[in-house]
Amino acid sequence: MNKLTMITTISTVALMASGCMTTTDMNAEADTSVASASTSATAKTSAKPAVAMSKVGGAEMYGNRNIIENAVNSPIHTKLVAAVKAAGLVDALSAPGPFTVFAPTDEAFGLIPAETVNALMMPEAQAQLANLLKYHVVAGRITSADIKAKAKANAGTATYATLQGGTLSFVPQANGTILIEGNRGKAYITQADVIQSNGVIQVINGLLLP
Repeated sequence: MNKLTMITTISTVALMASGCMTTTDMNAEADTSVASASTSATAKTSAKPAVAMSKVGGAEMYGNRNIIENAVNSPIHTKLVAAVKAAGLVDALSAPGPFTVFAPTDEAFGLIPAETVNALMMPEAQAQLANLLKYHVVAGRITSADIKAKAKANAGTATYATLQGGTLSFVPQANGTILIEGNRGKAYITQADVIQSNGVIQVINGLLLP
């Protein structure tokens, strides 16, 4: 054994004996590095952009966004979004919930006199407006299939309590649509089961009055 080889061997033995690094440590370190690199590569590979679950009025709706985040992008719900803001319900409908919102379209708001809508948007009418909007919200994630199943079990009509305190009645029709009856006013679900991260939006074609 030449002098250089002897020095190298002695140095390696000294390091292992002193506990600085054993053969097991070196193997473990190598395994850890491989595992870390593998985890990093997996994370990069599995990271995927959000995929639109459906479209409302041509706007993409994303299942990882909440009711407000999706509704503001719907071109057929501009009046509803404005009303939600005026009523101070943005934070409430952004919460985890879950909630089911029966969302009147702009055309539905157009069925009532413009002066009535304008009056409801005034600051002094905020509580009244909030009551009206809460009448369109039910606690829980309720799909059209849930409504139909409940109606089938209850002589053809399903009833749900709203956040306003009143109730809505749902009557499935022979053509597959669902009629909603409020204390005053009726509407049909025109687009069902728009899934949100914190609930469901059911698009409706009328305004329901408590």
